[in-house]
Amino acid sequence: MVKVTLKIDGMMCGMCESHVNDVIRREHKVKKVTSSHSKGETVILCDCAPDEERLRTAIAKTGYTLLSVTQEPYEKQGFFARWKK
Repeated sequence: MVKVTLKIDGMMCGMCESHVNDVIRREHKVKKVTSSHSKGETVILCDCAPDEERLRTAIAKTGYTLLSVTQEPYEKQGFFARWKK
């Protein structure tokens, strides 16, 4: 799995977070998406990295600006995760 962190400019409230989450869920197949207007970021967990240009276009349609995209491998954290390796 991949953890993708998006820095987004323009989110001001919880409703802004919902708009961004909804557009990402609609445009891409993701396992989980969470946004924080106070941090100005959205975190996506998915099987493969989403297309950056498609993300940029979808977010721009909602009135927000995608500033940057970072990706890193993701391993589930938890009590039993250490025995799965």
